[in-house]
Amino acid sequence: MSSDATTAATTPTALDTLEPEPAAHGLGTSLPSADARAKAEGTFPYASDLWAEGLLWAAILRSPHPHARIVSIDTSAAADMPGVRAVVTHADVPGEATYGRTVADRPVFASDLVRHHGEAIAAVAADHPDTARLAAAAIAVEYELLDPVTDPEKAFAAEALHPDGNLIRHIPLRFGDAEATGEVVVEGLYRIGRQDPAPIGAEAGLAVPRPDGGVEIYTASTDPHTDRDLAAACFGLSPDQVKVVVTGVPGATGDREDPGFQIPLGLLALRTGCPVKLTATREESFLGHAHRHPTLLRYRHHADAEGRLVKVEAQILLDAGAYADASSESLAAAVSFACGPYVVPHAFIEGWAVRTNNPPSGHVRGEGAMQVCAAYEAQMDKLAAKLGVDPVDVRLRNVLATGDILPTGQTVTCPAPVAELLSAVRDFPLPSLPMDTPEEDWLLPGGPEGAGEPGAVRRGVGYAVGMVHMLGAEGADEVSTATVKVQDGVATVICAAVDTGSGFATLARQIVQETLGLEEVHVASVDTDQPPAGPATHGRHTWVSGGAVERAAKMVRTQLLQPLAHKFGMSTELLQITDGKITSYDGVLSTTVTEAMDGKELWATAQCRPHPTEPLDESGQGDAFVGLAFCAIRAVVDVDIELGSVRVVEMAVAQDVGRILNPAQLTARIEAGVTQGVGAALTENLRTTRGLLRHPDLTGYALPTSLDAPDIRLVKLVEERDVVAPFGAKAASAVPVVTSPAAVAAAVRAATGRPINRLPIRPQAAVGAAPNV
Repeated sequence: MSSDATTAATTPTALDTLEPEPAAHGLGTSLPSADARAKAEGTFPYASDLWAEGLLWAAILRSPHPHARIVSIDTSAAADMPGVRAVVTHADVPGEATYGRTVADRPVFASDLVRHHGEAIAAVAADHPDTARLAAAAIAVEYELLDPVTDPEKAFAAEALHPDGNLIRHIPLRFGDAEATGEVVVEGLYRIGRQDPAPIGAEAGLAVPRPDGGVEIYTASTDPHTDRDLAAACFGLSPDQVKVVVTGVPGATGDREDPGFQIPLGLLALRTGCPVKLTATREESFLGHAHRHPTLLRYRHHADAEGRLVKVEAQILLDAGAYADASSESLAAAVSFACGPYVVPHAFIEGWAVRTNNPPSGHVRGEGAMQVCAAYEAQMDKLAAKLGVDPVDVRLRNVLATGDILPTGQTVTCPAPVAELLSAVRDFPLPSLPMDTPEEDWLLPGGPEGAGEPGAVRRGVGYAVGMVHMLGAEGADEVSTATVKVQDGVATVICAAVDTGSGFATLARQIVQETLGLEEVHVASVDTDQPPAGPATHGRHTWVSGGAVERAAKMVRTQLLQPLAHKFGMSTELLQITDGKITSYDGVLSTTVTEAMDGKELWATAQCRPHPTEPLDESGQGDAFVGLAFCAIRAVVDVDIELGSVRVVEMAVAQDVGRILNPAQLTARIEAGVTQGVGAALTENLRTTRGLLRHPDLTGYALPTSLDAPDIRLVKLVEERDVVAPFGAKAASAVPVVTSPAAVAAAVRAATGRPINRLPIRPQAAVGAAPNV
């Protein structure tokens, strides 16, 4: 992948920032990650590398059926096997039998009903991993098979799958005049498939019993305090008896470790009195953790003769799978952003999230927003085609700007340079056509050795604009706490914000370097003995945890400078710290930070809490979001209309980032987001047959590789700071994930003239071409 940054801020390209100057530090520099070398060399200790003396191995028995009544469970054969130390089922859960981050509706182990393929039935601890797996397989479960409900449209009338019913949430959004109509009307039906976060590192953990009757869980958690509280409730313990230590995080694009792995581990450790380890297979990961919500969307757009939107009507149905998880907030995002970053005077949206017997759905980057973006951008292309105007022109006539009102009634107060972003990708030079290069150099759809013929290839160019919200929504208390300590010229940051690849640990170092002028800054490892910092989602750690680190660092700065300022009769504002030296504006004072501290340790703890939001009301109205981020992408694709294969040639990206804090990390985050979106557009679909996962492995689930990744051009990064955000920065990785699938679909639509109303795009949808294409 390549990256060009042609912005007024002269943002470095990815290649420029791979080797930063050794002395470069502070905000705005490309300070490398502290663990980058270890990960590149393969010496980084991941969670699957954990070890302890007297270790036992765990295995989980999972249901082979998507829906069944459990008649009996016989664990005697497993318990009698040599080397087996414990077998636990629902009857052995001493505390709460169910858990959940928003709704406690998911059982630790199924007791009476199985509600999805792969649901946990029992867990085993043994002295060898093979013994544990064999013992789990030896557990005899008698099932009475039930008809699974796998069509979310049928869930409304189906028998209740859960005591709470099948409907998780319904949001009716009402904005404007229901009787309003436009001169031009376009309609569409769209389907979005089930994308898996597919973490590359194995999901793993280690539970170690404590002498006080508690337990410590070592795992790559993204939200350790919530995981601790959920586990403690199921163990029948108080939260202070359970400690979660975050270790070996390889990266995450959703919930990194499902509690469904951690809770059985802790139960087995408490039962045996020994450390217990579990490393999930790839199949177990696919079966156990949450996926992106498959979504059905029906749209009707009304516009005037000039293409200006009058009214948008939509129905959005999210398949939550068996349990609620994050479905309520995903639905809120989908309904709120159903019209996209466009001015719509009248909007009437119905949104539902329902339970089915399909695999569970939950947090994946841009949840809710990605699905609706694919639909509303397809609608904008239909509108342009019906009016006979350029697709970009139609979008520019309708784009949001600061001061406009969302269909939720909330005013857009943050920077919203949507027109600027869209114009930038439109004006960026297109890549050369294959006919401009020798035929032997052509990269045909299907790869260098593909079966395609050059004469069957059509090139298409498509556009999309997308938006996401930052931080939690609808009244979520987004607070984070951080402590900064300084001793002997070395600073330490203590904050329970998990760096899942977002670069928070590097950002924390840069903030302290900038504020205190110290080069050597360490970030402590994360555990639940520290105050909570919240989940690693929606860019919240850049904003909330970064803000807490900045406030704590400024408090330490004041402690350091006040005695000197008092001694020399000046205010602290007249002193500055640079490269470990403290100097006054007039040059009278010049000393080092180490000398000024005189062996003392300075420290401060601070919190950051953004302004509050409110839940959507019964009409879908309310100030539900703290901030918004926007992106525009132009996709260029080559389509073989005989084979239906697609090659993404180039993705030109323009994004509003607020402020560039680390150019190299920002480039990497955007490129990764675009690539994940390309996967959602073309290859990633976790398929099911009547609720049964098909091919739950990386052979059947096709992630994009380096050969599939297109050239990614960072055309423009708009640095217009959001005044309510610390540093003015915006979340970077989710909005390109949201926007890129819609852009790829638009480009395939342009190449073939075919509707392209389903993601990922199936080959048969791209075969053939409409007349005059």
